[in-house]
Amino acid sequence: MNRPAPLPPDTKVLSIGLHPSALDYTRMPEGIDEEVFTARIETANAHLREAGFHVVPCLIDTSPDRAEATVRDRLEEHTFGLAMIGGGVRMLPEHTLLFERLVNTLTEAAAGIPLCFNSAPENTVDALRRWIRA
Repeated sequence: MNRPAPLPPDTKVLSIGLHPSALDYTRMPEGIDEEVFTARIETANAHLREAGFHVVPCLIDTSPDRAEATVRDRLEEHTFGLAMIGGGVRMLPEHTLLFERLVNTLTEAAAGIPLCFNSAPENTVDALRRWIRA
């Protein structure tokens, strides 16, 4: 299977991630709390803007129903050329149903949209660069 051509630099990206208030910080490394994680997200978003990416953040709850509704709302507001789903959604086993629902929502409501993934706010730029040409 051939990899599709890179997306243009002005591609609008839907960036889906867990809202910092939705995380269980007792499972996080020492020193990571809601304030620290919020700052990491804000810094990552600033780096995305500085790198020239057109990203629309979509912070979700851990409830699959509420998360799906939030994503559908964003998809009705904008047309996206790429969707990024954050590591907090994909990497924790208790969020498997949430991840499934998001992928199925995206493939239904935005058929054909490419997906990319990060593992932390700090490597979101790298995830987008795999798909969008500079």
